[in-house]
Amino acid sequence: MKALAEQISELDGPTIYGRVAGVRGLLVEVAGPVHAMPVGARVVIETSAELNVICEAVGFAGGHALLMPFGPLEGVRRGCRALVSAAPAAVRPSFGWLGRVLNALGEPIDGKGPLPPGPSPYPFRAVPPPAHARRRVGSPLDLGVRALNAFATCCRGQRMGIFSGSGVGKSVLLSMLARNTRSDVTVIGLVGERGREVQEFLQDDLGSDGLARSVVVVSTSDEPALMRRQAAYLTLAIAEFFRDEARDVLVLMDSVTRFAMAQREIGLSAGEPPTSKGYTPTVFTELPRLLERAGPGIGEGTITGLFTVLVDGDDHNEPVADAVRGILDGHIVMERAIAERGRYPAINVLKSVSRTMPRSCDPGFLATVLRAKRVLATYADMEELIRLGAYRPGSNPEVDEAISLQPALEAFLAQGKEEATNLGEGYNRLAQILTGAARES
Repeated sequence: MKALAEQISELDGPTIYGRVAGVRGLLVEVAGPVHAMPVGARVVIETSAELNVICEAVGFAGGHALLMPFGPLEGVRRGCRALVSAAPAAVRPSFGWLGRVLNALGEPIDGKGPLPPGPSPYPFRAVPPPAHARRRVGSPLDLGVRALNAFATCCRGQRMGIFSGSGVGKSVLLSMLARNTRSDVTVIGLVGERGREVQEFLQDDLGSDGLARSVVVVSTSDEPALMRRQAAYLTLAIAEFFRDEARDVLVLMDSVTRFAMAQREIGLSAGEPPTSKGYTPTVFTELPRLLERAGPGIGEGTITGLFTVLVDGDDHNEPVADAVRGILDGHIVMERAIAERGRYPAINVLKSVSRTMPRSCDPGFLATVLRAKRVLATYADMEELIRLGAYRPGSNPEVDEAISLQPALEAFLAQGKEEATNLGEGYNRLAQILTGAARES
């Protein structure tokens, strides 16, 4: 009865439409009943080629509504009818969506037929659960990557950022997490992705087994800014459905930076003033609204979010990276220097932080993890002197220990793309490295 009542409420009322008054860059100006086109409303432009262009209202100027399209504007001319859609900006996810690949509008693009609708609509731009009613993060989550499990342990319902420059191995790490993380459902958002890499990710990285328990949302870099932004919203809307069904959901989004760039394009087109590095104020408003939707829910379900951030020019303090780091519950830093010496994943564990540590770490191995970090920090402090041959062995026992343990710790941090290591196995291997060194000394 609930589903029937919702469908009745969505039945079309009177047709409200305006007329295209002009096109300015990415914007379409529409004259007519502007009062019926609030910001966020869906408007469908009918072209002479009988092809409809779906748009969204993003602002107003001079008595006209300003629309941005979800597709190309070819065929749009002055005087075209612009129909105000009565349908809500929402999707109806269901368990039948598992194993499917969608575009940013929630339409299937995998050639497997239509998607079975669920009973309830989930809005693209939902409000995060109230802070006072949310549950706390759950038990530690096995990510299958040794460096993360040991040094940046993640809990169910936690939100982590993967910060990296281009070409450092961010996408490969994401594929390892997609295959190896112990979650009920995985929702993957490829926002502004290279078109060439989509099939490679689906077939080589995710595989048929991984896809069977996943929903993949794809918006490639050649699509309009509105589609790229919408892909991020849809990814979280689908995750919220599975969370409300008491599932532990893993959200992988690549990348938040491209979401921010899409929002910057939309804001600049609507007349917003550019601020830091050209990003508009709405970018820093929309980022927390998007990222706060991940995390624990009110019920039993959780959304664990792993969001990649493409840092501009390897500057980890650029505006988007700085803003995202302040919102999330931890950050994983990948460095080009580590990748250049051939160690993958190129994670700098000394700069990576999980804000649930040390509570999330196994108490029996917490001392081992802290000792390993001290050894790595000691070697990092003296690395230049060691490489130049300026350090004399025997001068400092701590440095001597760090030098002797460095090859074994580097081997521990390195991990092949097809390799998986669970939480307990990783802790034990790290303890063996440090215990062996203690015996030798």
